[in-house]
Amino acid sequence: MPRITPVDWKVLECIFQKAGFVFERQASSHRTYTKEGVARPIIIPTYNQISPDIIKANMRTAGMSREEYFRLMAECK
Repeated sequence: MPRITPVDWKVLECIFQKAGFVFERQASSHRTYTKEGVARPIIIPTYNQISPDIIKANMRTAGMSREEYFRLMAECK
């Protein structure tokens, strides 16, 4: 399994939107996405490079596996 590496926020946004998350609001440089059945929203900062720590935290919140992450990433690049 490949490593999770930093990605642009637009790629990460695409991944989570394909997973069913919907943009709700933006406060400064942080965009909030929600999905029915997920207890908390995920937050994607609009940075050029999102660190693996933020990506993994959002994956945990979303209940997303590494396999699903890489499958969706292949569709978004």
